[in-house]
Amino acid sequence: MSVLTHQTRGRTTGANGSLAWLLVLGIILAALNLRTAVTSVGPVLDQITSALGMSAAGVGLLTTLPVLIFASVGAVTPALARRIGEHRLLLLSLIVLGSGLLIRSMVGSAEVFLYSSALALSGGAVGNVLIPSLIKRHFPGRAGTMTTVYTTALAVGTMLAAAATVPIERAADGNWHVALGVWGALAAVAAVPWFVLSRREPSGHGADGGAGARALLRSRLAWAVAAYFGTQSMVAYIMFGFLPKILVDGGYTTAQAGLVLGVFTAIGIPVSLLVPAIASRFADQRPVVVAFVLFYTAGFLGLWLAPSSLAWVFASLVGIGMGSFPLALTMLAMRTRTPEATAALSAFGQSAGYLIAGAGPLVVGILHESSGGWTMPFLLLFAVVAAQLVAGWYAGRPGHLEDEGTLARSVQP
Repeated sequence: MSVLTHQTRGRTTGANGSLAWLLVLGIILAALNLRTAVTSVGPVLDQITSALGMSAAGVGLLTTLPVLIFASVGAVTPALARRIGEHRLLLLSLIVLGSGLLIRSMVGSAEVFLYSSALALSGGAVGNVLIPSLIKRHFPGRAGTMTTVYTTALAVGTMLAAAATVPIERAADGNWHVALGVWGALAAVAAVPWFVLSRREPSGHGADGGAGARALLRSRLAWAVAAYFGTQSMVAYIMFGFLPKILVDGGYTTAQAGLVLGVFTAIGIPVSLLVPAIASRFADQRPVVVAFVLFYTAGFLGLWLAPSSLAWVFASLVGIGMGSFPLALTMLAMRTRTPEATAALSAFGQSAGYLIAGAGPLVVGILHESSGGWTMPFLLLFAVVAAQLVAGWYAGRPGHLEDEGTLARSVQP
């Protein structure tokens, strides 16, 4: 990659290879940080709640914060990017992310912990929306390759924070403050390339986002992308929240359930490497949508009906089905022609999608408690997968957002 293609306001300018590689490094480091605020808390949640005296309501709010922040902050990110600039906004988001992580690692108050968590999550929410747009803007001819780089780094960061937080805590003599504070240092490292890039960024670019946002509400494609993103995120939140309990209820020990969850999470790394590269080779992503639905269906049937000794096999099938997440991110670039349209679709699809996803764990918890078993939750999962198939069938068809009537005027620069 010796030349960086940079499209702004309809003109194309070149940049040297070193700047292109700095962008690649910046995207990788930023992606590694986008989920650390979420997945570093779970492994030490008991210690946090005990030390801070956090109530059950506080714990519920803490686990719901990611979807609330990702939805609300993600929705306003395109407008902020037009005012501040994409590079400068991503730099600011990493500073905010790191500051939130650092503050919450030092506090002794449950309320301040929640506020600082919201601050950190806000930085991650901005990155969620900006990076697909940056890929479309700077690497229009290599969107599949760069989406592979992005989603793989995102998967690695997600697993790293989940897997390394407890060993760090133990190495620090049981100090959860240190275990959480380490991730703030990673965000500081990620900010360095964006500090350099922000100094080279041209002043504001992009179209009037208000019109684009209003037009997206009338777009079937935008709603299909949002529904696909939302249903796959709902499955992810349900599985991360309830897979260990499903396994323990099936006869696994807590340690065994944790190992299966680790394998389930790790599968996302090779899947993230393969999916964008494969999906971006074709204009039609519907065969990939169907393949992931089949993996989901086989995995859920096995977890529900097969002997518990085989649960790790079926959990792995569901893990492969979770490739629907990098596929959803790939669709953001495949269904748009311009960086402005990518940013608008990314903000809309992720914001609406996370709102859809947020209801999943709550409903599963209610169904499990009221029925006393897992039959009703699994029936819900099958319904969600069916909805994902319908949404993905529409979102995966060849075509572009800008081709939908008035959208051509409202989302293009």
